[in-house]
Amino acid sequence: MEHVSAKGNFNLRGIVVRFGFLIVFALFFAFFATWNPVFISGNNLLNIVEGSAILMIIALGMTLIVATGGIDLSVGIALDFGAAFAVVAMKTYDMGWGSAVCAGLIGGSLVGLFNAALVVGLRISPFLATLGTFFIGSSVQRIFTNGGGPISHRRMPDGFRNIAQGDVFGIPSEVILAAVLVVIYYLVLERSVWGRRVHAMGMQRSASIVAGIRVNRILIACFVFASITCAVGGLISAANIRMFTPLSGFSYLLDAIAAVFIGAALHPRGRPNVLGTVAGVLFLGMVTNGLNLMGLNFNTKDALSGIILVSALALAVAQRNMRNADGD
Repeated sequence: MEHVSAKGNFNLRGIVVRFGFLIVFALFFAFFATWNPVFISGNNLLNIVEGSAILMIIALGMTLIVATGGIDLSVGIALDFGAAFAVVAMKTYDMGWGSAVCAGLIGGSLVGLFNAALVVGLRISPFLATLGTFFIGSSVQRIFTNGGGPISHRRMPDGFRNIAQGDVFGIPSEVILAAVLVVIYYLVLERSVWGRRVHAMGMQRSASIVAGIRVNRILIACFVFASITCAVGGLISAANIRMFTPLSGFSYLLDAIAAVFIGAALHPRGRPNVLGTVAGVLFLGMVTNGLNLMGLNFNTKDALSGIILVSALALAVAQRNMRNADGD
């Protein structure tokens, strides 16, 4: 598609199709920077990235599941189980921080295995299966904590606390963990044969079965890997606040879904993709940080956040529809 007409005039439609979301991203960035110069300071930009680390990790897990053609409403439960298993391992069983990390990852994997059993074994749709996991996991947390009280552990080993509070050459460890997972997900989902099979299954499952792709094995692997990824977010959360707070993972669910679908709408074929998800997460982090710096009250900030999010999603979808209509 040409961005310049025969008369030398810019093709506005072509610009919107290719760069609409990036333009909106830049406009919001410029607005927040103009409103409060602190926004563009190095420390604040690092705060945005650091504050988005857990959401980035959860959104990566969601991206993998959406790429298979499903959705995972239990990503918050996997985060909670990761935090709970790790904290209990250290506080109740006096395990070292390395063993606690393993326990947390095992806790997350149990959520993924349960989802896989429902989807693959019982052939329940991913939406209903993971919704059921969400309700069951929420109830288990309330029962285990006698109504939802937090489990604190102020004497966490330094090694575990450094998961969230450490740094390498001034870069927070949680940012490094998120970046490593982004690279892993990009290589696996976007640059490997296995990743192409995942996308093929998400686009045409019946055709994938005919082509000999082992759909059920891929689904099981995706659900388990996504839940383990979310459990990493739980480890960071527990290390940061030195406690497990029941149902805290739910707060990331809607933003993770939004980030994935913003990223998918930016893809030429409307597919979930790692780089698009990263852009969606950073956009949400930028908006949250910018509105906080504006000093708005809680209700006004939430309302504006919702309006901006819906507008961004609408633009991204319109961008994709125009691209499809033009055959780009």
